[in-house]
Amino acid sequence: TMWLKPEEVLLKNALKLWVQERSNQYFVLQRRRGYGKEGGGGLAGLLVGTLDAVLDSTSKVAPFRILHQTPDSQVYWSIACGSSREEITEHWNWLEHNVMKTLSVFDSNEDITSFVQGKIRGLIAEEGKGSFVKEDDPEKFREGLMKFEKCFGLPEQEKLVTYYSCSYWKGRVPCQGWLYLSTNFLSFYSFLLGAEIKLIISWDEISKLEKTSNVILTESIHVCSRGEDHYFSMFLHISETFLLMEQLANYAVRRLFDKETFENDLVLHDPLQITKRGLESRAHSEQFSAFFRLPKEETMKEVHECFLWVPFSHYNTHGKMCISENYICFASQDGSLCSVIIPLREVTGVDKADPANRGVSISTKGKTAFRFTEVRDFEQLVAKLRMKCNATSSPQHIINTEVAASSASDSPKDFDAGPSKMGQRDNSKTVSTEALMTVYHPQDAENLDSKMLKEKMKEQSWNILFVERGHGVSMFRTKKTRDLVVRGIPEALRGELWLLFSGAVNDMASNPGYYTELVEKSLGTCTLATDEIERDLRRSLPEHPAFQSDTGISALRRVLTAYAYRNPQIGYCQAMNILTSVLLLYAKEEEAFWLLVAVCERMLPDYFNRRIIGALVDQAVFEELIRVHLPQLTDHMTDMTFFSSVSLSWFLTLFISVLPIESAVNVVDCFFYDGIKAILQLGLAVLEYNMEKLLTCKDDAEAVTVLNRFFDSVTNKDSPLPPAVQQGSNLSNTKSDHPKVDITDLIRESNERYGDIRYEDVESMRCRNRLYVIQMLEATTKQNVLRVVSQDVKFSPSDLEELYELFKKEHFLSCYWNVNSPVLQHHDASLPYLDQYRIDCQQFRVLCHLLSPWSHCANRDSLALWTFRLMDESSDCLINFKQFACVLDTMYNGSFTDKLKLLFKLHIPPAFTEVESLSPSKGGDLSKEELIHFSQLSVSSVGCSLESDSLKSSPEKGKGKVDIQAYLKQWQDELLKKEENIKDLPRMNQSQFIQFSKTLYNLFHGDPEEELLYRAIAVVTSLLLKMEEVGRRLQSPTSPVKSPVTVTEVPAEIPRKGQEESSFEQTEGSKAQSLRGNHEWSFAFEQILASLLNEPAFVRFFEKPHDIKVKIESAKHLQLKARSRV
Repeated sequence: TMWLKPEEVLLKNALKLWVQERSNQYFVLQRRRGYGKEGGGGLAGLLVGTLDAVLDSTSKVAPFRILHQTPDSQVYWSIACGSSREEITEHWNWLEHNVMKTLSVFDSNEDITSFVQGKIRGLIAEEGKGSFVKEDDPEKFREGLMKFEKCFGLPEQEKLVTYYSCSYWKGRVPCQGWLYLSTNFLSFYSFLLGAEIKLIISWDEISKLEKTSNVILTESIHVCSRGEDHYFSMFLHISETFLLMEQLANYAVRRLFDKETFENDLVLHDPLQITKRGLESRAHSEQFSAFFRLPKEETMKEVHECFLWVPFSHYNTHGKMCISENYICFASQDGSLCSVIIPLREVTGVDKADPANRGVSISTKGKTAFRFTEVRDFEQLVAKLRMKCNATSSPQHIINTEVAASSASDSPKDFDAGPSKMGQRDNSKTVSTEALMTVYHPQDAENLDSKMLKEKMKEQSWNILFVERGHGVSMFRTKKTRDLVVRGIPEALRGELWLLFSGAVNDMASNPGYYTELVEKSLGTCTLATDEIERDLRRSLPEHPAFQSDTGISALRRVLTAYAYRNPQIGYCQAMNILTSVLLLYAKEEEAFWLLVAVCERMLPDYFNRRIIGALVDQAVFEELIRVHLPQLTDHMTDMTFFSSVSLSWFLTLFISVLPIESAVNVVDCFFYDGIKAILQLGLAVLEYNMEKLLTCKDDAEAVTVLNRFFDSVTNKDSPLPPAVQQGSNLSNTKSDHPKVDITDLIRESNERYGDIRYEDVESMRCRNRLYVIQMLEATTKQNVLRVVSQDVKFSPSDLEELYELFKKEHFLSCYWNVNSPVLQHHDASLPYLDQYRIDCQQFRVLCHLLSPWSHCANRDSLALWTFRLMDESSDCLINFKQFACVLDTMYNGSFTDKLKLLFKLHIPPAFTEVESLSPSKGGDLSKEELIHFSQLSVSSVGCSLESDSLKSSPEKGKGKVDIQAYLKQWQDELLKKEENIKDLPRMNQSQFIQFSKTLYNLFHGDPEEELLYRAIAVVTSLLLKMEEVGRRLQSPTSPVKSPVTVTEVPAEIPRKGQEESSFEQTEGSKAQSLRGNHEWSFAFEQILASLLNEPAFVRFFEKPHDIKVKIESAKHLQLKARSRV
């Protein structure tokens, strides 16, 4: 079946060759007579057969077709044909599902037909270009690329990843066109009925990206950028398109805003290497390694649909086998929730089994054999896996993690022999090899009380499970496993199972000796992180005896310090201490370290960096789930942020900080098995349990009290922990007003009610909300910057906001096309708001040319350079938005004196520097390299530069600790600067003054009063020089120097070029004179100001109002173009 190029069809055919099978207002599905039901018999059938043979001997007419009917007319268009009913029905369904409802929005019938025709042509083009990948069909792709480059005029480094035919909704009407996805932009182009639509949205501005559907749009993609909503629909492959959009948006956000996680990701560093294939396989690999909790480095190599024999249930479960570099994994897809992870290091043999059913058998060290059947290409797979296994059985993988997870962690014993090298810091052994629980609560096997008996029964249930389903890393995981986890893992097995379910067992097996080495390297180091760790060590689980003694404290110190050393991007974050102390209770020290790695780097990504973005994202997901599952709560709460503030600690500490310890460990059990889903489910269950009370609360404080009371009442009646350690039991006597809730019941309830929240949905909600959270943080930065800057400028709030957007955009445009762009470093979200975004001289020049009212000036490059040097007070060659806005404000809104003072300061040091372009042919234009070179020349006095260095090198700057003294000093300086007296300005020497006059000439060029202004300069200059000469004669009457009045007597009528040359000659001449005569040839600002105030033309020129709105509008259009020219 295929879509056809729409052609008009006449139905007034005397011979009824077609029978109508289905129809609606816009489309008709027809079957060829004599085909199908009638079995080809009868006269009509014979006739049709003969006609086909006579009329169209070259090709057989397809027996089914779909026509589009222009409503209220007899005009029909053929749009699809097919050889079987199934195929044509598929096309019919697509039309009904995607196009039908939409057509009702058009006003005229002609519009409907032209839309349908455009849509079908787009579909044909889309099918024609295969899967749209450069590698598949370079010719087709080149065509698309040329169209893309022609339409949008982006720089040629902008890499087109792929493009799709779709419809964009302009108001209530869809426009058929092409959606282009490239590294930094989402672009749409449509040209229909003489109307052109062009849309360019950069990925870093998108705050919402989601699949939605409503009455008219069955399935569409909704993009929100800068508060505007855009809808795209009618894709042939909407899921594929959406996946790529999600990946590209996520990529941009990580590269541009969230560099903390980005550094370690080599794939992402080069935007030019991004391909559609690469993005898709990356997305699948990320889902794969997250689902099976594999190390991040694993990438999914191949996927096979097959069946796995489940011996204890005696049946074959259908699912997918996924193979990566070091693992073979299987997940069922028939609802049986069965999954298996087989590390290749455990595999002892791979064989063909049961060839009739295309079987593959994999045997492991744990004496288990896994039998897969119905595997396509099973023989090749067996050969491939055999090669892989031979390659991986290198000595470092021989540690046997299968017998029990324990043997792996006994290897560091040899480090314990001697006394610790770091004895001065830590008097215990380098690494302790026992879980603290076993040291502090040895189980008394003789006297079993009822709780211990219950505990033993739990252990028995697990042991039966191990016998039946395997023990260790490649055990079968099924619904039964989850049921046992929900009941609470027995104390004795906790450490081992946490290690298993979190995937930490794999990290540990592939990095033997890593932790001990890290401890040796990191102990004794002194950083901001280690100071914070020391401060928090005794606050971690102070009630527990293990952390009242040196054993527990030292172990905690070693694990946290080693982790901070391993991952300086995160370093140490509060909440990590609470989590780690609980891990140390149940796992050996090395295991606890790897559990911490699994949590921080895989299970709770981005939770523990400076901006806790990950936790904010999961809170946004939680809010979304509350809206869906507990709508009555949402209606009652005026402000959803309450849930965010109250639940932050739930996410950051996995409920450990709010629940009594004996209950909290059960939550951690579920978290390691089910990931963040377990925490979200429990959060919903807690809110639902307290729903009635929450609905009666008047304010947030009341609601917090309700929840705290509830958490205090949670008990764990089966916990075998001694009463001294339990936190819940101490309250049993005091607060009897609140009924007790057992943690096991609460967790079971959360699973029953919310267990159907799918893992994949949570991941896509995370992805979606990440964009939202980052844009919210960006908006906060913007509001704070604008609040500060608005007090110092006269721009309207809307103009100031537009200027901020242009300033920030310029930063991003410099990052888009450079691999590892150094400019990326100019954005640091951990700094105070004003310094988060800064620009260099090159970026400033572009903005200056777009926005400055003086940008028509011939020496505009030099002006931009001097302005930049004037603002760059800290001499680090970067300026922030406040400096940028203030200088523009002077140009637009300053008084005559302000503007003149600015021009005066631009022509004296530290701003002024002699600028000679290396290639005179370019006139006043400077190359990027020259510009950067001149902006770095230092002129400032020694005192200034020392001060700025001390500010720059303050080590606390990056980590959020602020040197208060330095800030107060800076603030004082700023206050003093405001009162800067005109008298304090340095004097302007001869060559500077000549350059100053030249700049004025350049500024006046093209002005309606140009001649008047030129004359005025001449008059003022000669006046100043005469005053200067009189002053000098009074000092030394014998001096024979002749005043260089010639400079000023340039008639205004001389064309520009002549002036330039003559002024250059005079400059040279006067330089020589000044060398012969007195060196103090200079003017004070007051003199210049007083002389210029006498010239009305001057005053008129500088007081003429300029509208920044016009400049801003043109800058928005030209900013990208300016970039493609650079």
